[in-house]
Amino acid sequence: RELKEKMQKYRDKINWSEEIRRFIENKILEAERENTLSRLEELIKQLPTVPRGTAARYVREDRDGN
Repeated sequence: RELKEKMQKYRDKINWSEEIRRFIENKILEAERENTLSRLEELIKQLPTVPRGTAARYVREDRDGN
């Protein structure tokens, strides 16, 4: 009740439905990002590992032209 009264006080300056809509949209976007990151982390965990030094060896081979 108190919150509703405060909202009524500022209804001329604040479009409450638009503010609430924007808040919900942002929360949905945030949840979607978190979901995407979780799925990516799971995919990364499933990638095969390579022996230590592989990247350095590839860079060296590329530099040497082999």
